[in-house]
Amino acid sequence: MIKNLKSIGTALFYSFPIRLLINHFRRNHIILICWLVLFAMVSGNLGLYLGVPYLFLDPAYLNNVGFLSFFFVGVTIAGFSVAFHIATYIIDGHRFSFIGTLPKPFTVFSLNNSIIPFLFLMTYVSYVIKYQVANEYSSFDDLIINISGLLVGYILMTLLMFLYFKLTNKDIFRFVVCALDEKLKQNIKATRGNALKKLDIAQKKQIRVDSFLNLKVEAESVDSYKGFYDKSTVLQVFDQNHLNLVIIEIFIFIVILAMGIFKDYEIFQLPAAASFVLFLTVFLMFAGAFAYWFGKWSVTVGVIIILVFNSLVEKGLFSKAYQAFGINYSMPPADYNLHEITKADSHATRMHDKAETIKILENWKAKFPNEEKPKMVFVCVSGGGQRAALWTLNTLQKADSITSGNLFKHTMLITGASGGLIGASYFRELALRKKHGQIENLYSSEYLDRMGSDNLNAIIFSLLMNDMFDRFQQFEYQGITYPKDRGYSFERQLSKNTNGYLDKPLKAYQQPEFNSEIPMMILAPTIINDGRKLYISPQPVSYLINPLDSGYMKDKINGVEFLSFFKNQGSENLRFLSGLRMSAAFPYITPNISLPSNPPLEIMDAGVTDNFGISDAIQFLFAFKEWIHENTSGVVFVSIRDSEKDGPVERKTNLSLFEKTTMPISSIYQNFESLQDITNDNKMEYARSWFKGEIERVDIQYVPREYILENKSKTDSLKLEHLRRASLSWRLTSREKQSLIRNITTTKNQEAIHKIKTLLE
Repeated sequence: MIKNLKSIGTALFYSFPIRLLINHFRRNHIILICWLVLFAMVSGNLGLYLGVPYLFLDPAYLNNVGFLSFFFVGVTIAGFSVAFHIATYIIDGHRFSFIGTLPKPFTVFSLNNSIIPFLFLMTYVSYVIKYQVANEYSSFDDLIINISGLLVGYILMTLLMFLYFKLTNKDIFRFVVCALDEKLKQNIKATRGNALKKLDIAQKKQIRVDSFLNLKVEAESVDSYKGFYDKSTVLQVFDQNHLNLVIIEIFIFIVILAMGIFKDYEIFQLPAAASFVLFLTVFLMFAGAFAYWFGKWSVTVGVIIILVFNSLVEKGLFSKAYQAFGINYSMPPADYNLHEITKADSHATRMHDKAETIKILENWKAKFPNEEKPKMVFVCVSGGGQRAALWTLNTLQKADSITSGNLFKHTMLITGASGGLIGASYFRELALRKKHGQIENLYSSEYLDRMGSDNLNAIIFSLLMNDMFDRFQQFEYQGITYPKDRGYSFERQLSKNTNGYLDKPLKAYQQPEFNSEIPMMILAPTIINDGRKLYISPQPVSYLINPLDSGYMKDKINGVEFLSFFKNQGSENLRFLSGLRMSAAFPYITPNISLPSNPPLEIMDAGVTDNFGISDAIQFLFAFKEWIHENTSGVVFVSIRDSEKDGPVERKTNLSLFEKTTMPISSIYQNFESLQDITNDNKMEYARSWFKGEIERVDIQYVPREYILENKSKTDSLKLEHLRRASLSWRLTSREKQSLIRNITTTKNQEAIHKIKTLLE
């Protein structure tokens, strides 16, 4: 019995599939890392906070999740699997020379090399089923359609690829027959058996294999293909197969470039997951070719190439600047240095700008009866990608509706960051159009559907397809030509999602804000160069740079006023969508904008300095504290945030060595919002000491836990997926959208809205 088990174990160990798997772990680490990344993504162990797993578990195509979206993901995963076979065949085929003596050598190799692709496909399908049932509440029919799309795409792509190999690849028998003398062919029957006997192969550095799976998926002994083989003939087989595989690689690369040309057409924009897999496929094929070309020197040559490329980038050879549309980059750049920053911070300029804003304050007050001292509202919205955008729009719709329009009527200023400003901008634009009779229902759910529409596919598609070749594609805005880069893709999709309403220059909002038809909005992204803020507004707001105006020079001026600083470059023509993009510059996804200055200003998300907009609103209050005290009955800070302000303190146990080592740094990152909250609370308390009027603060927060606890029945069980916040991404799943829309009904949020209603009445 033991002897039989041992022999079975030995046979299994020396079978071709197992030997290939072991070989991967010994030699093909880069390739395995690619698979590890995919496994980690679909299982939720990588990028869960950013919603990366949901791109695979709930892929969207043309803003729908269904057969087609899963079909394209299946196609690209099949392509990646074939690329895996191609790369390993090129790298390791010579270690298993018997393959060269088989009919359809690459097909047999791929079949035996399918352990990892098969495990991944099964893992992926199981996670899709689990997620769709638990989170998207998919019916059985919908689930079957989705899984069918995935499998049909996978199988169809696999069959097409191997059909090509069947038509082009030759086995060793064909090479031998072609080489036989014409006379020999006439007199001797050229069977595969006697052809193989004439061959001879050197067996150096061969990996032992006793059996393999043939095309009938049956175990077959290698012995029947051993003998005296001709080394050069077997090499011919490998070389010819390698050529066909390289042709496939080149074809895929050309297809990717061609698809990038049509990236403006949504029908060509693959699901984000499919785009990523396609990128990984190209990387895998190049890694395989690289390893084949340089062999043992691959690592050394790779390091040298990285160092050379790094040096070239440092010298500016491959430098790429993302532009703000509407700004004239052909004009001489503005000098950005301490002297110019200080010169811009002048008392006369501040007094002029304050006088202009007081006119806006007077227009705001004129909306109310003369004898009334209304409450002034500052709406401060948090950043957080599409999660914050949808939450902010939903909150403003519900709160303004419940207060019978009083919330926005009383709102003087909107501040914040990232996605929150996008949601607030959309609502503000809708309110303006409602005032002018261009739309009927300001609170329609249609606008929530639009704000929740996917904005990630276009960005990822542009990033992974041809972002490096965007100079070949251009578009015109305000008479100036710009490249169709990743920033263009983001703005184009955002404009489409918002009916095209936000696609206007900054100056278009100057008069509506001045007349107080809509609240002022100040964008305040961060200048990476020195940490200052860039204050973007259609109104001159230099008083925010130095609200104290004490007559003394500040040690460090805290910002730059965009409108005046870039006046010569056409600052008032800035595309408003580009301004929003500057405030929502998410690392690696929505790229940092570079402004025409010397040195160029690199602009990043406003959330770096204040993710909640509280500090900017307080600075505005300080600049006009006398007027506001005399003309209002106090101010109300309405903080719309996509996170819990005072969440439970979690105890971290069973930390790994790596977690313990990185905790001093990771804890700062994880508590970044908490640190900003503490700073803002201190500023708010300090404001109560110098502002003579009343200050009220109302927080409306997105806390999934509270909704679940308030709405679960006795038979319901809490699920981790339902408790988790919507991901920080530019694409939301159906469950996440439902969570964001429903959460406004929690007791605390309803109490907060009714408090606003009471304060304004």
